[in-house]
Amino acid sequence: MFFMFIENARLTVSTAPVQELFKDKNKKFDAIIAEWMFSELYAGIQAIYECPMIWLSTVDPHWMVLKLIDDLPNPAYITDGLSANIPPFTFLQRLRELYYQLAGQYEQYWLTYGMEQKYYEEYIIPHIRDKSKPVPTLETLRYNASLMLGNSHPSMGGATQLPQSYKPIGGYHIDTNVKPLPENLKKIMDNAKHGVIYFSMGSNLRSEKFPKELKEGILKVLGELKQTVIWKFGEDLPNRPKNVHIVKWAPQPSILAHPNCVLFITHGGLLSTTEAIHFGVPIVGIPVFADQFTNIQLAVNKGFAKKVTLSYTMTKELKEQVESILSDPKYAAKAKELSLIYHDRPVKPGDELVHWVEHVVKTNGAPHLRSPALMVPWYQKLYLDLLATILAVLITVMYILKKLYRSIFKKSGKNIGSKKRN
Repeated sequence: MFFMFIENARLTVSTAPVQELFKDKNKKFDAIIAEWMFSELYAGIQAIYECPMIWLSTVDPHWMVLKLIDDLPNPAYITDGLSANIPPFTFLQRLRELYYQLAGQYEQYWLTYGMEQKYYEEYIIPHIRDKSKPVPTLETLRYNASLMLGNSHPSMGGATQLPQSYKPIGGYHIDTNVKPLPENLKKIMDNAKHGVIYFSMGSNLRSEKFPKELKEGILKVLGELKQTVIWKFGEDLPNRPKNVHIVKWAPQPSILAHPNCVLFITHGGLLSTTEAIHFGVPIVGIPVFADQFTNIQLAVNKGFAKKVTLSYTMTKELKEQVESILSDPKYAAKAKELSLIYHDRPVKPGDELVHWVEHVVKTNGAPHLRSPALMVPWYQKLYLDLLATILAVLITVMYILKKLYRSIFKKSGKNIGSKKRN
């Protein structure tokens, strides 16, 4: 994943329109917002324009992003970005989290930082020099962000210890004014006596990837339910049960917001799981890629979801998990509880995002939010200098005591010898 996203960042900064933008000496910006996704190459762009830099993290806070604005968090109670463990950890879980952090740091320092430095020199430094500006090191720039906006909230993740420069704005993408449903979908949902199940696997898992037998098996399972099903799918399916409606495009927030929506079958992308909590709808998750596995496991651990393993023979498990959630009101109740926690904020996440970006611009980079941990060398954080001082004092005392002991013993030996001669 490191190499894949570093290559993605390289392609971004090297593409012709971006290079032309970098060349434009008249172009100025008040701030730069860049997504952190396993690469910190974008940190170099701030040196071209000499303006504040804001990171955007799309997942729950973890050590890889927190170390850019504060200190490495303690893996004894802070999870890795792709871990679904929930504190307090067992002994083995603590070992795993420690391993993830140590292995990740090794990969960054010894494998990926060199690649990023090469691309920084090739695609960004020439534009800094062309504008007669000083060329800072990429190592300096990666820790120079004014702020980090995080697509997170305790209702979705954990109550992580966060620095002042991290602002959780999870759910900012959801429009507070839900758009009305198209008339055909509104009619379907309004007339659903037993509720509506919304089924969408996002945009990555395409309908043509589904084997014929699996599509037929899923249709059979959905057709045996008494609920109405709206399935976002890329193609119409023959011999559909009457309760199953296929749509190639669906206004997901508007469907989830409808009071008759009783279940969301999803691939588990963070935006989708966030929308499920926003509207208080329990989910059955079928994770496919990357953080989807973590998101679904967290949802299961929080008590408002069930997980289904993606496979050619998943129809039996899908039926069991759907029926399990629909027959037990505790899942819907937990979704509503988390939704209450999610909404109980002093300001809406979108408004908070705008406020902090403007705050960074108004205050010339918000240096007052900068963590002092960034200014303390690692050996001082670990008190290795104190340890060295203590060891030096102990060694000095032991040396002096040893010299005194030898001196006293030597004098005593001389006195005893002289007495014997006398």
